[in-house]
Amino acid sequence: QVQLVESGGGLVRPGESLRLSCTVTGSDFSPDSMGWYRQGPGDQRDFVASVSAAGIIKYEAPREERYTISGDTAKNTVDLEMNSLRSEDMGLYYCRAVIRRTVFWGKGIQVTVSS
Repeated sequence: QVQLVESGGGLVRPGESLRLSCTVTGSDFSPDSMGWYRQGPGDQRDFVASVSAAGIIKYEAPREERYTISGDTAKNTVDLEMNSLRSEDMGLYYCRAVIRRTVFWGKGIQVTVSS
């Protein structure tokens, strides 16, 4: 059974940094892509960043200057470094992996930014 295990969330002050990590377990195949989505106050999950097996990296444009995604799909891992965090970065962050055209989600990890 494929599972995405997320770690690294928590409470930080404005301006601080966090690093989220995600590992895919239980898969016989390496992901075609891995990435992160953020869910704010509503139910919608918004794209944050992704990296493909071919090394193509994409960001949601406003966050590109402060976020860095790094991944090794061959090792089934992806990290998201978030710097200069602001209140609008708060939310539940979900790891997403696409494996043989099937989308898998992690359970989500909370990021809180508060002074």
